[in-house]
Amino acid sequence: MNNTRANAADPTPAAGSGPATAKTSPDGGVRAAAGAHQGRERSAPRRSWTPTDLSLIAVFAALTAVFSILPGIPLGAGVPLTLQTLAVMLTGMILGPGRGAAAVGLFLLAGLAGLPVFSGFRGGLGVLAAPSAGYLLSFPVAAFVVGVLSAVVLRRISRARYVWLFAAAITTSFLVVHPAGITGLMVNAHLDFSAALAADMAFWPGDVLKNLLAAAVAVSVFKAFPGMAPAGRRTRR
Repeated sequence: MNNTRANAADPTPAAGSGPATAKTSPDGGVRAAAGAHQGRERSAPRRSWTPTDLSLIAVFAALTAVFSILPGIPLGAGVPLTLQTLAVMLTGMILGPGRGAAAVGLFLLAGLAGLPVFSGFRGGLGVLAAPSAGYLLSFPVAAFVVGVLSAVVLRRISRARYVWLFAAAITTSFLVVHPAGITGLMVNAHLDFSAALAADMAFWPGDVLKNLLAAAVAVSVFKAFPGMAPAGRRTRR
């Protein structure tokens, strides 16, 4: 009898109490797995463009074409000073690297296919033999590079963005556009490096002004439409 009472008073859980713990553990595991799955879905990168993205690509491709066919200022070596690079930099800043390169690439493909969207209402494969070929071919790459640099600025810098966006644009100009342009002048205009560099230097003051304007327009667009920024959602605090 004493042993029976001791057993009844013993606070040690009986063997039958185990299933209560087993019921909560699977539920917790299921919830944890579901939460992890949802977290992966949220963090997974978007792999396809939306109709809005495609519309923006088409709009900025048309904008680049309009800026290209506006009358330019004739300069040496047969390459006019136009607003093309302004459109290219603005496209990369606002759309980001992927969509920006796609928009400028669409403009370039349309021109090479024969549409008169290049300076002087030119189009077709013949422009690849012109002195300006190097500049034209560099535009999609330039839009991608300035898009990458602008995204870094928008993600990490909250003050003086105008200055940093201008720095991104002018860096892209001198690392991508001008070297390609000089190469095109050497190949198609048969200039040596010194003559090609001298011809290219005529575009430097205009490029500085166009990049200043592109940065100003981009900052204004991002203030009016924060969602347009390539990293806009991540820069909000």
